Amino acid sequence: MTRVVIAPDKFKGSLTAVEAAEAIALGVRDALPDAEVVSCPVADGGEGTLDVLEAAGARIVRLSVRGPLDEQVKARYAVLDGTAYIESARACGIEFVDPTPETALAAHTWGVGELLMDALVHGARRLVLTVGGTASTDGGAGMLGALGAGVLDAFGAPVGLGGGTLTRVAATELTPVRERVEGVSVAVATDVTNPLLGPSGAAAVFGPQKGAGPEQVALLDEALGRWAYALQVGGAPDVSRVPGAGAGGGVAAGAIAGLGASVESGFDLIAGLTGVDAALAGADLVITGEGSLDEQSLNGKAPAGIAERARGIPLLALAGRIQLDPAGLARLGVVGSSALIDHAPSLEHAQANARELLRARAAELVREWRSR
Repeated sequence: MTRVVIAPDKFKGSLTAVEAAEAIALGVRDALPDAEVVSCPVADGGEGTLDVLEAAGARIVRLSVRGPLDEQVKARYAVLDGTAYIESARACGIEFVDPTPETALAAHTWGVGELLMDALVHGARRLVLTVGGTASTDGGAGMLGALGAGVLDAFGAPVGLGGGTLTRVAATELTPVRERVEGVSVAVATDVTNPLLGPSGAAAVFGPQKGAGPEQVALLDEALGRWAYALQVGGAPDVSRVPGAGAGGGVAAGAIAGLGASVESGFDLIAGLTGVDAALAGADLVITGEGSLDEQSLNGKAPAGIAERARGIPLLALAGRIQLDPAGLARLGVVGSSALIDHAPSLEHAQANARELLRARAAELVREWRSR
């Protein structure tokens, strides 16, 4: 019997990783009715991580928190075996704003701190913070403020919320936060290696995606530099050049400095909970995918993680769009691939009909592989 392991990430704007795995599984069964199909939806620590964790058996906690622009938003986090998994985007995700230069300066992470606080109050002994997809570039200042930190100007007054306010920050009071997380292990889950500052930092690389123009990028980079110094004044280590500290608009930097967090591979953390390693043992075929298969996919994203684990096993890749050339696909070990956009009249059609297209393309790829 042919053993097929299905391990996609989300198809952003269309399907969660769990839904994508279900659609691919239907396609596999269309092509190989007698196959043993094992679904292991995965995530890399970005948006959609909670859906994968829930499928792996985590309990979902729902609550209302302060959104990136102060309005209340409905958020959630996952709890599994005493560990709380906090997805920053559930509190301050880009989907909660219409990105403009103004929102790029105003968005904050206070709600992320509220999620962390709720998990701590309810006894979590380990926190894993995923940081992708945020609307904010505040270096985690709002998050630490919600946990009791003082984010202060030169006169000892609070500077307010949003990355733009950090141009006035001069010092931090981190003792209340340290007391709250004493004895609690904290990890930041990300495969982004960007530092907090500079041309490859949080503002320069991710700010434009959040509405920041050149003027706002320069202001935010300066503000984050002041923030890094203020954290040192509060007794934290210098996080300005730490790899990964720029993830999530610098929320990783705030977690490293204020919560004593370590930076860990988002994919490895989540994959370890999904059973994908055990599933790959004895597999005859592996199918992975995500919304866009591009150069970023080669650098720590879920398909690259699956490809690394599946070395020696035929690997098929499905994506909404594929922007890798044949050499890039070969580096991943892909022996067959298909982009949904190539089989739809428009991007909108592909997104609206992703489930059906994914099923059909999966079946076709499996048939092609079987016929070789």
